Amino acid sequence: MRDTMTGARTGREGAVEAPRPHGTRRFGRVNWLGLYTLCQREILRFTNVWTQTLLAPLVTAGLFIVIFTIAIGPSRGDVMGVPFTTFIAPGILMMTVIQNAFANTSSSIVIAKVQGNIVDTLMPPLSGGEMVIGYLAGGIARGLVVAVAITAGFWLAIGLVPEHPLVVLVFVLLGAAFLAGLGMVAGIFAEKFDQMAAITNFIVTPLAFLSGTFYSVEALPPVMYEITHLNPIFYLIDGARYGMIGQSDSSPWLGFVVGVVSVAAITVLAWSMFRRGYRLKA
Repeated sequence: MRDTMTGARTGREGAVEAPRPHGTRRFGRVNWLGLYTLCQREILRFTNVWTQTLLAPLVTAGLFIVIFTIAIGPSRGDVMGVPFTTFIAPGILMMTVIQNAFANTSSSIVIAKVQGNIVDTLMPPLSGGEMVIGYLAGGIARGLVVAVAITAGFWLAIGLVPEHPLVVLVFVLLGAAFLAGLGMVAGIFAEKFDQMAAITNFIVTPLAFLSGTFYSVEALPPVMYEITHLNPIFYLIDGARYGMIGQSDSSPWLGFVVGVVSVAAITVLAWSMFRRGYRLKA
């Protein structure tokens, strides 16, 4: 109970507690229960419809491999010293991971805004940082599960085993975190589904496809070569390629630095938008 005159609170045994400083929360600096609940909700969102969120990406990645193998594989020489199918496999892996990480966070926020139940996320005592972590957990978890499934599929289908598994894991986590963060920003910015579709079709998809997914950037004209190196997704795909086949267009260490900086920048932006309630509060 709170003493209306002094602002102090009375405990169960009648002892008077000192008034809590302004801005502090009764459950401490971190709302662990609220954070856990949000993480659990975001993970359950995609596991409950696993045929759509997990099985479908695996089938799509398999179709890419089959189509490129049939259409180009036999006539295409080795790339970076490996068969063309082996070369494009890491790109397909990372492209699928980032698309699913982006879809998980962006769809969660946009659907909640359109249906009017975003208030269920904003009303609980969750800070901007806790909301960012909760949404990131769902996007990263989905990306990681998809990566494991596709990697197992590549091993069974074409016998591809990662040369540097830890490097693959690091870049998968960075890629999933970056696109999950971008999905949060896009979901907060978009007011309806067609705006979200426009962001996906005209920003995310071109960034993924024009980043060395199906080709080595060394074959690009000078202008396109320079533009590609401004795309952080290029470094994520290139790093995953190094982890899978031991070959890459750029230094994996440079890719790691770019990935970390990109994740930090996008999560800070998402945190700022959540903290201010940008396009979230009526």
